[in-house]
Amino acid sequence: MSDRQTDNTSNVNRNMACQLSDKDFAFICQFVYQSTGIVLNESKREMLYRRLTRIIRERKINSFTDYCQRLKDSPAQEKDYFINAITTNLTSFFREKHHFDFITEHELPLWLSNKVAQANGKKRLRIWSSASSTGEEPYSIAMTLMEAMKPQLSQWDVKILATDIDSNVVATGKQGIYDIKRIEDIDENLKKKYFYQGCGQSKNSVKVHESLKNLITFKQLNLLDDWPMKGPFDAIFCRNVIIYFDKKTQLELFSRYYEMLAPGGVFFLGHSENLGNYQQYFENVGRTIFRKSL
Repeated sequence: MSDRQTDNTSNVNRNMACQLSDKDFAFICQFVYQSTGIVLNESKREMLYRRLTRIIRERKINSFTDYCQRLKDSPAQEKDYFINAITTNLTSFFREKHHFDFITEHELPLWLSNKVAQANGKKRLRIWSSASSTGEEPYSIAMTLMEAMKPQLSQWDVKILATDIDSNVVATGKQGIYDIKRIEDIDENLKKKYFYQGCGQSKNSVKVHESLKNLITFKQLNLLDDWPMKGPFDAIFCRNVIIYFDKKTQLELFSRYYEMLAPGGVFFLGHSENLGNYQQYFENVGRTIFRKSL
């Protein structure tokens, strides 16, 4: 066999190895669903192909079929790495700004006037960012609270819980360091107050102010698993994640979120999401903003 024939044979074998068969695609979709509740269909095949290609290159695995076998043989050891690699983490500071405006204009006046001091002499406020990605959402919540409550903040016990299934993005959020381009659209006053710009080789990076970090606890959490926190929460953000679940899982999660909300607490969904049949248990108080009945 000539060298050219050998090269051609190698290329054919490599191309065959890099094909995502229907069987492998079906297995991956089922594995993702069982692990996370996220539903993948044919429209996500190209996205899944790209991310799986990156995985097998990083792991130096010969084919998608071999990687599927690894998931079958060692699901517990491989799951976190796999989920981190295939989940989508699109976010930005003050994304869907009307939600933060609602907190400032409607909820904070209610909290400030209605909350009663606890035994420690402080008023309790709890907010959960349940799909926090790389941290832009919980930091936006923190800035909103800092700006609106600053005169009285010392009188409050404020905690923001930020969770995500992806351990890598949780680590990024906890670190609080971002490319300077990520804050381009933030109000100049907020930039000066809450971000430090790096120097030298880090001049194109910014770091979140400790005053914001002190309000937030970052934790990895799969929404399908047990929720270790007790609540109740005065507000829960669950934005742009419900769309990835099937209707059955959505209703199960809505029920669990409902139990975690304080009476009168507010629930925020993403711009393309709705409560479906669970709407009957909430009052619609704004665009994708829902209040738990008192």
